[in-house]
Amino acid sequence: VQLVESGGGLVQAGGSLRLSCAAAGRTGRSYAMGWFRQAPGKEREFVAAITWSGGTSTYADSVKGRFFISRDNAKNTVYLQMNSLKPEDTAVYYCAADPTYGSPSILEIDYDYWGQGTQVTVSS
Repeated sequence: VQLVESGGGLVQAGGSLRLSCAAAGRTGRSYAMGWFRQAPGKEREFVAAITWSGGTSTYADSVKGRFFISRDNAKNTVYLQMNSLKPEDTAVYYCAADPTYGSPSILEIDYDYWGQGTQVTVSS
């Protein structure tokens, strides 16, 4: 599975961005999808994840209520709507695919496929 993120950019604090992650390849399998991010000088961290059906999602506490994950399986695309952005949201955002059935995982180790990342910069 190949994953390609898009939608990153520069935005002022309080603004919004929507990231997209398009999947290609073995997309017929049921993958849960997740978003992670890595800020300069920090380790990559979990942001949000969603089951293949879209019925269950989970979020990091730092983004809960501001970010929303969704997916369109007909388009093989997962989205991350980011609202009320803060400078501390600045990072490279990665999408990832998890072939494990069950609740969406917050652990990087559970994700087998990763995109190259898209930069999000929030100015104060």
